[in-house]
Amino acid sequence: MKPCIVLLLFLFICSGSAATDPDNKDTIYLKVHFLYGSKPLKAYKDTEPKWFGGILGGHVGIEGDSNKILDFGPRGKFHIFAKKSKRNSYFGLRDRKSFYSILGSNPDSVKRAVVYIPVTRIQKAKFDSITKVYTSHAPYDYAFFGMRCGAASYDVLSQLGILPDYSYTQTYTRIFYPKKLRKRLFALATAKNWKVVKYEGSRRRKWEQD
Repeated sequence: MKPCIVLLLFLFICSGSAATDPDNKDTIYLKVHFLYGSKPLKAYKDTEPKWFGGILGGHVGIEGDSNKILDFGPRGKFHIFAKKSKRNSYFGLRDRKSFYSILGSNPDSVKRAVVYIPVTRIQKAKFDSITKVYTSHAPYDYAFFGMRCGAASYDVLSQLGILPDYSYTQTYTRIFYPKKLRKRLFALATAKNWKVVKYEGSRRRKWEQD
């Protein structure tokens, strides 16, 4: 076999493995951060903070650039039903410490998981574009019967072609809380050999289970 053909085959094999190897430093990743829902154990109910949403609460965000996690949340009065005008919502960028302490606990004490999703440069550029637009003006309200952090993160990932595209109503009804998104991404991680890193939480709290 000619040397040039051997070289081309080598480069093709290397480029293919780089896209799926979770430890390859040249691969571009989006990291989806999950803060698990929880409530204080009875013995610590006077010292541990109560969290919004309890066991079915938690939080989720997407890290594109190092230590910058895109998340969605309420701003101002909480709405039960979504409003087209007077939206009380925001998309923002948080560092990891701020993200994992958002519900009031020490960020090092919480149960969490990170899913590493390998993406193309085109997908990463589109994520950056979405981040710029969404952080300047949230496209929808934050509401109990409407978009919240899980549904909003699903919306972003679906625009990148990582998850199936749903309508607005389908998105918030199918991804009603973060666990619904986490279950889908864990299944994809198993099927596609994506890296998932999990951390156990404080024993003073009862944590949501997968």
